[in-house]
Amino acid sequence: MGNPLALAVLSCLWERPMYPYEMTTSMRERGKEDSIRLNFGSLYAVIKSLEKHGLIAVAQTEREGNRPERIVYEITDAGRREADDWLRELIDTPVKEYPAIETGLSLLPMLAPEVVVDLLRSRLERLDAEIAEREKGAAELVGRLPELFMIEFHYKQAMLVAERAFLAGLAERIAARDIGGIEMWEGLHALLTQGLSMVEIQQRISAGDFGQEVADLLG
Repeated sequence: MGNPLALAVLSCLWERPMYPYEMTTSMRERGKEDSIRLNFGSLYAVIKSLEKHGLIAVAQTEREGNRPERIVYEITDAGRREADDWLRELIDTPVKEYPAIETGLSLLPMLAPEVVVDLLRSRLERLDAEIAEREKGAAELVGRLPELFMIEFHYKQAMLVAERAFLAGLAERIAARDIGGIEMWEGLHALLTQGLSMVEIQQRISAGDFGQEVADLLG
């Protein structure tokens, strides 16, 4: 029940009974793919899990002509309670997430400063393109959807703009050598460029061959 797609299914059925393809169409028309990973195969697995746990149930089956039989699902009382509790918790309680960029930033010293600057500037170009594309998409939706159904879009856009501002400032500070520890960072990669391995650097630090700053950097 930790899969956000399960909550999206419960939300669809909270509105009215639907068959799986109808749920997918509804989510796509409302742009939910932007905030919830959606594919038809995983949708069926989620539906079966929700049914197994008694949160949804088969309402009826339909058949049109020679087309395959369609199963229409409805939310149960237990499903309504679960959806309500789950949504309240998502909105109320912050949880630790692990964005890929955060992982990358935590391991920056593995790359040389000038490499990091180039990579950050490349990412900024990609962010600019994504922000512009999303703004274009939002403009096309104005008038079609009330703001209420675009809140997650505006949240994501705000996060992208904030990320861009932070990373742009970080790239500028590294390029200007205005970030704490830059001398240690440059010194480490100067040694690596000379052909020393990290094991050799560690050994020479232990022998007292390098200054305390590089030793501190490497722990």
